[in-house]
Amino acid sequence: MSDPLLRAYLETDLDALVAINDEAYPAVPITPAAELAALVAMSSVVVVVEADGRPAGFVLGMSPGLGYQSENYVFFSDRARELDRGFVYVDRIVLSPKLRSQGLGPQLYAAVFDEARRVGASEVLCEVNVEPPNPGSLAFHTRLGFVEVGRQQTKGGANTVALLAAPVDSSTSE
Repeated sequence: MSDPLLRAYLETDLDALVAINDEAYPAVPITPAAELAALVAMSSVVVVVEADGRPAGFVLGMSPGLGYQSENYVFFSDRARELDRGFVYVDRIVLSPKLRSQGLGPQLYAAVFDEARRVGASEVLCEVNVEPPNPGSLAFHTRLGFVEVGRQQTKGGANTVALLAAPVDSSTSE
């Protein structure tokens, strides 16, 4: 296997990203191609991990002010208005199983934190399933400095998520 590289999204990546995304269920929701394309279009951060010449992971980060109706994005948008804080929201971060635990997750988050600094946001936000449990993701986000700022049930009560925030340090790069 060649060393993975991070690169910008290409429209030709869509089908591969759908497959990678859906393979990660239930950590992320099954997402049809048209819906994932719409999420990519809304995102201010779209970074793809490429391995062996093919997409093998990605991150999507979104700024405030979108018409996105995700329960978690709405929670964070309301919270940001109350606290008068800018943010970049990580809608999803997904890696092919063969690439996990190789340091790529922190690299993807570095791109998100760079965007947050660029736009003057004070936080990077995300959620992690606690029901069904995703302890690996929760531990990963804790190592990156995320703390729980709330919990909510989503998908009509089928899931419970921990809502996480990490401060953006404008003087350093992740």
